[in-house]
Amino acid sequence: MKRLLLPLLLMLTLLSCYDRHGDDTRRSMYYWSTVLDIDSAKADFIDRHGVGRIYLRYFDVVRDASGALTPNATLAFKTGVPHGVETVPTVYITNDCMLGDVGGLAEKICLRIKQMSRTNDIDGVKEIQMDCDWTRLTRKRYFRFLEELRALAHADGLTLSVTILHQLSQPAPPADRGVRMMYNTGDFTDLACEKPILDMRDAAPYMHRLHSYRLHLSSAYPLFGWRILFRRGRYVGIMHKDDDLPVLPGDSIVVRQPSLGDIMTAVKAVGRKRPDANREVILYDLSNPNISKFNPDDYEKIFNH
Repeated sequence: MKRLLLPLLLMLTLLSCYDRHGDDTRRSMYYWSTVLDIDSAKADFIDRHGVGRIYLRYFDVVRDASGALTPNATLAFKTGVPHGVETVPTVYITNDCMLGDVGGLAEKICLRIKQMSRTNDIDGVKEIQMDCDWTRLTRKRYFRFLEELRALAHADGLTLSVTILHQLSQPAPPADRGVRMMYNTGDFTDLACEKPILDMRDAAPYMHRLHSYRLHLSSAYPLFGWRILFRRGRYVGIMHKDDDLPVLPGDSIVVRQPSLGDIMTAVKAVGRKRPDANREVILYDLSNPNISKFNPDDYEKIFNH
C-alpha cells in the first residue's frame, strides 16, 4: 500500500502546480469600458477559461480645452470583480498630456486609484498599469512621470507596469514590467489596409527587438473588431452603433476583425522570439461581443498556445 501511496501523492503534488486547464500560462483579460458589469456571460467565460487577472480601466487622463490635465470617462461599478480574480487598475493617458507640465500628476493618479479601489471594495491590488502611446517627442517627460509614479507605487507596496506598442525600438520605460500590445499594427484609416488590427507583416519590423527588450513582458492579443465608414474611399470614422455617423448613398462600411488564424500566428511569433512573454496571455477585451466570437476550444487554443 505504501508503494502505491507514494506515486499517488507525487502525482497530486505535480497536478497542484498547474491549473485545471493543464498549463502554467497565466490567463488574463482587459476590461475597457465605462461601466463594470460582470454579467452571467462574462462570469461564465472567466470561470470556464480560468481567468485569474483583469486589467481594469479605471479612467483616462486627457488635456481639456483650457490645457489642464483632467480625469475622463471614469469607470462606474455596476458589479464587482469576481472573487479570486486579481484586479490591476489601469489608467489610459493621452500622449498630448506629456507635451506640457505633468508636475503632481503621478501623485493625483495614485490617490484617485486608491480612492476608487477603496470606495468600490477592490481588495488585494498588487499592481497598477499606465497605458500611453508615447513617442520620441514625449519620451523624456513620460519617463520622468513614470519614475515618480513607480516610487509612489513602491511606497504603497505596489508594482508598476506599462503598455508597449510600437516603442520596442526605443529604450524601455522605467517600470517593473510591460505588456506588449499585439494589435493596432496597421493604418485603419486606409481602405486598402485590410488587417489594421493585427497583421504580422506590419509587426515584423519590431519583432526582432523583442528578444533583447530590457523589461519583463506579458503579451496582449485582440478579440475586438471595427466597423469603419469610408466615403469616396476616404476614412470617416469608426461606427460603434448604426446611428453613430450619417451614412450617405455610395458610402462603404467595412468590417475589420482579426481571425483566429491571425491571433495564433501572432502568439506563435512572440513565442519564437520571446517565450517568456507568453507566460501571461491577455485578451483584449472582456465584452460580450468579443467573448462570443469564437467557440470555447478556440479561446483555449489562444491561452494554451
